Amino acid sequence: MSSSLFWMIIGATLWLLGLHGLLTLRQALRRIIAFNLMGSGVFLVMIALAARSQPSDPLLIALVVTGLVVAVSATALALRLAGVAQGPEHSKGQQEPRK
Repeated sequence: MSSSLFWMIIGATLWLLGLHGLLTLRQALRRIIAFNLMGSGVFLVMIALAARSQPSDPLLIALVVTGLVVAVSATALALRLAGVAQGPEHSKGQQEPRK
């Protein structure tokens, strides 16, 4: 078994684990983590595909780097939206607005 195939299998396993979590979990934070796990699996498969040839495919590597930036931004937005959806009674340490 080549190393590329090994990492592709690991990536597919991560994606399936994330899909299982996304379909079965109900808490917003856990669903966001499951979605990020799926993305990590996709990135791992793409890097393994890029490493199959010598030299590595620069297009796939550039797509993964761009995807990482987008994933971090989307995670920050999802966490903020999940925090707002829970309401002010769950936010600890924040002051209530003055009236």
